Amino acid sequence: MSSAAIDRRRVQQNFTRAAAGYEDFAIAQREIARRMFERLDPVRLDPARILDLGCGTGASLAALHERYPRAQLIGADLTPAMLDRARRAQTRHAWLLPFLRRARASLLAADASALPLARGSVGFVWSNLMLHWLDDPRPAFAEAHRVLENGGLLQFSTFGPDTLKELRAACAGLPGHADSHTHRFIDMHDLGDMLVAAGFADPVLDMEVLTLTYASTEDLLRDLRAGGGCALRGRQRGLSSRAAGERFVAACERLRQDGRLPATLEVIYGHAWRAEPKQTADGRAIIKFR
Repeated sequence: MSSAAIDRRRVQQNFTRAAAGYEDFAIAQREIARRMFERLDPVRLDPARILDLGCGTGASLAALHERYPRAQLIGADLTPAMLDRARRAQTRHAWLLPFLRRARASLLAADASALPLARGSVGFVWSNLMLHWLDDPRPAFAEAHRVLENGGLLQFSTFGPDTLKELRAACAGLPGHADSHTHRFIDMHDLGDMLVAAGFADPVLDMEVLTLTYASTEDLLRDLRAGGGCALRGRQRGLSSRAAGERFVAACERLRQDGRLPATLEVIYGHAWRAEPKQTADGRAIIKFR
């Protein structure tokens, strides 16, 4: 089994530890969500039910309600501790504005590849920076397709292959393969092929590069841990020796630009529609007479 494979149990453990302070460090997540909403501006959509897949602490739920005030909101996440933070946030803000009680989302602890929702029960699936925490996103795409109604929309963001390329370069000389220290991310074109294979129509994907900068290696690693850390099956638990740690810091220091340490994020944005089916489950063609 590849050391670069994502371990579902470790993802859950990492986010359980990170949940309490997640919102303090989720700057990139909030900015990418804002850019996802900008991409929705030209899209005509009036969903009755919205699923926030990988909702985390629920940061996108309020914005989804603001854009689609008549829609029922559902938040699903693998980690109960993250959902608990989302639940606390809803309770904390409910007394301020009574209408928020009507916007309260249903929160579900669920695996993206096995959703406890009926076929065709959702009009819009939104997923911000969740897919790269899956070892294989194809089952999640298949589930999103299953729960979407005909004409429903999937919109997502995820990270592409150049994400954290500086960290990967710094890890290249450490004991063990670099893949055991850093995640690998899926190419945009491969994601498009997966969407088509899952049955989606008219997938549209685009990419942009964001660069975060840090004063120190310690600050960079703190942000990574706060955002979920490393969840690889063959991950190295820390650096194997003081000498390895010093080599890693020295390698990071050589990457400084204008006195700051860069961290590249290749952000992939995608959306695709669940089209009207052309055949029945047993393979018979569907012909409509108007």
